[in-house]
Amino acid sequence: MTKLIVTPFIIFLLSSILIFIKSSNASTTYNVLTFGAKPNGQIDATQPFLNAWGAACTSVEPTTIYVPKGRYLIKEATFRGPCKNKIIVKIDGTLVAPLDYWDIGNSGYWILFIKVNGISVIGGNIDAKGDGFWACRKSGNNNCPVGARSITFNWANDVVISGLLSINSQVTHLVINSCNNVMVKNVKIIAPDQSPNTDGIHVQSSTNVTIIGCRIKTGDDCISIGPGTTNLWMEKILCGPGHGVSIGSLGREYEEDGVQNVTLSYSIFTGSDNGLRIKSWARPSTSFVKNINYRNIVMKYVDNPIIIDQNYCPNSQDCPQQTSGVKISEVTYKNIEGTSTTEVAMNFDCSPSNPCQGIQLQDIKLTYMNKKAKSFCNNIQGTKKGVILPDTCI
Repeated sequence: MTKLIVTPFIIFLLSSILIFIKSSNASTTYNVLTFGAKPNGQIDATQPFLNAWGAACTSVEPTTIYVPKGRYLIKEATFRGPCKNKIIVKIDGTLVAPLDYWDIGNSGYWILFIKVNGISVIGGNIDAKGDGFWACRKSGNNNCPVGARSITFNWANDVVISGLLSINSQVTHLVINSCNNVMVKNVKIIAPDQSPNTDGIHVQSSTNVTIIGCRIKTGDDCISIGPGTTNLWMEKILCGPGHGVSIGSLGREYEEDGVQNVTLSYSIFTGSDNGLRIKSWARPSTSFVKNINYRNIVMKYVDNPIIIDQNYCPNSQDCPQQTSGVKISEVTYKNIEGTSTTEVAMNFDCSPSNPCQGIQLQDIKLTYMNKKAKSFCNNIQGTKKGVILPDTCI
């Protein structure tokens, strides 16, 4: 039997290997308090947060930016990449916007992550204090700022947003724009049902986005899906109040990307203005909607449970006497049930110049306040299977 002789060189070699393994998995934590942030919600913490980001972004090893419990006053803040390694932003506190809505209102963004790969935002609350901005908008004052989205990811890849609570955004709460591989899970979004343009989550020009286990109560779309969205998976969404889950509006521009490969499943709509909505402007466009799957959805007192509206023309703006060029095809509705607060529970108002094609209905059970509902069809081609209530006009 050969004896293992432990020499000083072997001890040195083994120690070096262990140090290398440990260093390769090392992670540095930057606490915003050490950069001067005060957790009292009164002293501006924007620069300390940006300084912590600068340190994390230039680190050659994975880093965590830690935000302890407390309230942190944050003005307009841009967290810019590219960075040298992955970053986790772990929030146990609350980020609050200034009371004066002008402080962030003309920026378009409150918290912006741009050109960052491998970014995770875990936990925490963000409160944009949007009620002053909404009051300005509702007053008819033409001198209001444009409004700031609460948290935005632009040109970012491999993104995780988990456990975040967003309250009272001036406009859209969470924006995913020109991103790839994004996971949004267990996010809560809250704003009053009459707060204008406070979409919950907006996705556009992005691929491979997953939204799961989110609770959204807001004054506009729970989730809005814009041009250029591909491979979007949504599951276990609780929506309402709000305007539902909307694809569009599309076709505002003539040259515009389409939306394809979208799935929404195992979700519940409660008291929302719409349920499953596809909306396009009534004017020429190269845009399209293709391969959309809605399945296992419950409607609880929803105004328009299923709706395709290709005659969207608010205030007759640049579209009277025109028809939508957006081509809608391969849309499947399967196992949709519940109650509508309007008599027309299924409304398919498609374009006369580009009729909806390949619309599939299977096992639909929608009633109108416990009475028989109706359906409306205009310029639509499709098939049906199983029990369909209300009686379909396809």
